[in-house]
Order: sequence, then structure tokens, then C-alpha cells
Amino acid sequence: MFSIGDFAQYGRVSARMLRHYDAIGLLRPARTDPVSGYRYYEAAQLARLNRIIALKDLGFSLQQVGAILAEEVSVPELRGMLRLRRAELEASLAAAGARLAQVEARLRTIESEGRMSADDVVVKRTGAVLLAELSGIAASYGPEDIGPVIQPLYGELCRRLETAGVTPAGPGLAYYEDADAPETPEAETPEPETSEARTPEAKKAAAKKLAARKLAAKTPAAKTAEEHGPAPEAIVVHAGIVITEEALAKAGVTTDGTPGRPGTTSVTLTPTPAPTGLGFDVVALPALDCVATVVHRGPMSRILPTVQNLAHWIDANGYRSAGYARELYLECPPDQENWVTEIQEPVVRA
Repeated sequence: MFSIGDFAQYGRVSARMLRHYDAIGLLRPARTDPVSGYRYYEAAQLARLNRIIALKDLGFSLQQVGAILAEEVSVPELRGMLRLRRAELEASLAAAGARLAQVEARLRTIESEGRMSADDVVVKRTGAVLLAELSGIAASYGPEDIGPVIQPLYGELCRRLETAGVTPAGPGLAYYEDADAPETPEAETPEPETSEARTPEAKKAAAKKLAARKLAAKTPAAKTAEEHGPAPEAIVVHAGIVITEEALAKAGVTTDGTPGRPGTTSVTLTPTPAPTGLGFDVVALPALDCVATVVHRGPMSRILPTVQNLAHWIDANGYRSAGYARELYLECPPDQENWVTEIQEPVVRA
């Protein structure tokens, strides 16, 4: 079984939205701990979640979605609804195109249920890497929100590396973290503020939380919570490219943390991004002892079937997620249909 946070990651929705669906009876957890109140879900419930999101994106209210699911709408019927909605979207504003792509992705996931092979999943250890990176905040972990943030970041990062004279030594690697503060367990109450809350680390966390809330307020979530649920949870997107310490040194950046010769910058390599003075940060991304990996082929906007296939494999083989997956971009030609990306999901034994 998956915790509500892990299940939300695989479904590319927010934990708050899952709690909302539970409250209105649209998607109940498979089990709720009677003591802690924590919710737990099964991989098989992704099928119902996919239908809820697809129908919601077709324009149905959550009340209508519940009625349709109660009648056990078939995949052919769902595709017919999607085709009708596609015609409407193509005649509307160009901005609706992003949503249309996500509806198609959900539909492909639904159609492939029960037919996806997990033969290509490999469990292994990853090595530590040195990354040059830029970061930004996406409104949610969904492909429709990640894509518009990460693509410009990579374009700008490549430009800045070229300007600084830093030659990449490997592929791009993206990783993610929550922009908001960690979720308070439902059975717990927040502790009163102490002097520790005024430390630089606490102020930084509070600033990130405020920025995430401001960003969420600007996203096109003008639909009511009654029909569409709460706002998604913001994600920090780290767009990185593998480099070497030698390449940094040639650009005037030393990495031992000690002052260098005049005109150079010195940074200490840690798992936390550090500014170089060259317009990008560097981070010593640590190794992962145990990751379940699978290769995704094609654009990242169609990643849902791949990550949900991985979720089924993790559930079936006695593992559980240990954090957000990393994305290693092995091949990125101009035609995104030919992209090859390795999804690296950190896991531990359940």
C-alpha cells in the first residue's frame, strides 16, 4: 500500500485533493489507520483516479463524475466523451492546448491498464554527481505544470554554461522537492512557534512557502473548490546538467571551500545548491543506494503510463517510495518523440 503522499505522486495530484475526494466519497482510501488517521491506497486505485481526473478535465463537475463512475463508464464511452471535448478545446483559446495534452495522457494511461509490462524495471544504485543547475517553482507535480517551468530552465542553463565556458560532462538530470512545508499529520497539531523559527533556515523555508502560495494564487485555478478541489501543492524544480570540478576551475570557480587566487570564486560542494557567481548554482547530488528505474521513451508530457507502470511494479515487489523520482535525460534530440529518459525512483523495502 502507498501513503497518501506517495499515491499523490504517482497520480500526479495533490494530497489535499485526495483528502477532498475522500471527504465527498469519490475516492476512498483502501485503509485508514484508526489511531493516526493516516490514509493508505493501493496501486489498483490509480485506475479510478485516472478516470476522475479525465472526466474532470472533460468539464464535468465532481458530482457528475461520481454519477458517471457509479454507472461504470467504459473506456470506449470515455474516449467518445474525450473526442467531443477535443473538438470544443480546439475551437477555444490556444491556452487550452496544455489541458488537452494532459487529457490525452490520462486516456492513454487508462487504455493501457492491465497491458503494461514491468519487465524493464531495474533496481540499482546510482552514483553521486556534480550538477550545474537552475531552479524554479511549479504549481504542482503534474506534467502540465512541470513542463512550462523546466524547459525554459534548461534553455537558460545551457546558455549560461556556454557563456561561462563550462562544458557539460554528462546528460541533464532533474530532481524535485516540496516547495511548501512538510504536511502536518492529520492526527497531530502544529507546535507553537519558538525562537528556532527565527533562524535563517526557518526564514528561508517560510519564504519558500509564501512564494508557493503566491504562485498558486496566480495559476488558472479559478474554478471553485466545490467542483474541482483544493489548489495543488507547489514543487521546486531543479534542472541540472552533469559537470566536473575541472570545468568549474577553468571558469574560475574552486570547489574546496577555501579562498582562491584573485578573480576566482570558491564554493563548498554540498547536497544544497550553492551559487557560483556565474549565473547558475552547483550541487553535489548524493548517490541513491536503492532506486527502481525504468526507461521512458517520448515526450515528458506522456510520462504518466510509465510512472504508473513503475508504481505497480513497486507495489507488487514489496517496495515503497522513498521520495520524488529523478529524471536522467539520456537522449534529447529536437524531436521529443525520440527522447529517452531514465526515471529513477528511490525505494526501500516495505
